[in-house]
Amino acid sequence: MPIEALELKQLIQDAFPEASVTITDLAGDGNHYAAEVIDSSFQGMNRVQQQRAVYAALKGKMNGPNGELHALALTTKAKE
Repeated sequence: MPIEALELKQLIQDAFPEASVTITDLAGDGNHYAAEVIDSSFQGMNRVQQQRAVYAALKGKMNGPNGELHALALTTKAKE
């Protein structure tokens, strides 16, 4: 079952309440999204650490072939 862009944004926003989160549906199918997450908590983290933190916020929605989310092009940045 596909995931709605609003639900995806809410999962990320719940974990990073002060973040600027932008979600783009890349294919119109609810399975392929791009997300940009900018948050001050990323300060001092490398890109891999930042992205792992965001993936953890998805609470298993991308896990395995039965995940609700097939692809997420993720851009993360520390808030200046």
